[in-house]
Amino acid sequence: MALTREEREQFLAEPHIAALAVDAGAGRAPLTVPIWYQYEPGGDVWIMTGLESRKNELIKAAGRFSLMVDRLEPTIRYVSVEGPVVETVPATVELLREMSARYLPAEKVDGYVDFAWNNHGEQVVVRMRPERWVSSDLGQV
Repeated sequence: MALTREEREQFLAEPHIAALAVDAGAGRAPLTVPIWYQYEPGGDVWIMTGLESRKNELIKAAGRFSLMVDRLEPTIRYVSVEGPVVETVPATVELLREMSARYLPAEKVDGYVDFAWNNHGEQVVVRMRPERWVSSDLGQV
């Protein structure tokens, strides 16, 4: 059963690990990788990735990407969202902290942020405007 707009936006706003997919060019399947993301209902989705990463290069070339998140309990549910890139900006330590706090226990955030900021190289934030949604909840399957 498809989710309502409110249900799918709320589900996407939860801290799931997303599968990001982006066109990888002629003769290649889409690049599909796990990624942290941030989303608030009604807004844009954003991810953080390396400035010189293959992922960022492919997103720039395609101008769009998709994310899919799912769960198995208490019911099998998924939301997939696809749309155009609306902004790419340099990452900040504040945005890294926001993203890290979404996924890590509070006592791990500072250590992770310090490590990532000093070791992951130059990062960018890529914002995508959700344009197409596919969602379902399989109930008590």
